[in-house]
Amino acid sequence: MLGWTGDNGDPDNFLGVLLSCGSARDGGQNIAKWCNEDFTKLIDDAAKISDVGQRTELYKQAQAIFHEEAPWVPIAHSVVYMPMSNKVNGYKIHPLGTHIFEGVDIDE
Repeated sequence: MLGWTGDNGDPDNFLGVLLSCGSARDGGQNIAKWCNEDFTKLIDDAAKISDVGQRTELYKQAQAIFHEEAPWVPIAHSVVYMPMSNKVNGYKIHPLGTHIFEGVDIDE
C-alpha cells in the first residue's frame, strides 16, 4: 500500500518519482522496482518540453504503458473537502494545500 500527494502539480512528480527506471534503484521511490525503458524515455522527453499539448501526448503514451503492464494497481483516490460557510464566494481549493484568498468574498 502506498499513498502519494504530488507537491508541484506536474505529472513528472508522480510518474518520474514513482515509476521511472532511475527510481527503481535501491533507495528509490519505485517500490515495485518496475523498469520499462520506453516508459522512462517518454516521461524524460515530456519533462524537457514546455508545450503543454506535446507533454500531454507523451504522458498519455506513458500511462498507456503503465496501464498495460500494471506494475501496481491504483485502487483509490482521495477527495479533499474544505468545509465553509455558504456565504463564502470565489474560494477554490488549491492542489498543493495552500489557501489563496485573492478573489474571495463573503456575502453579508
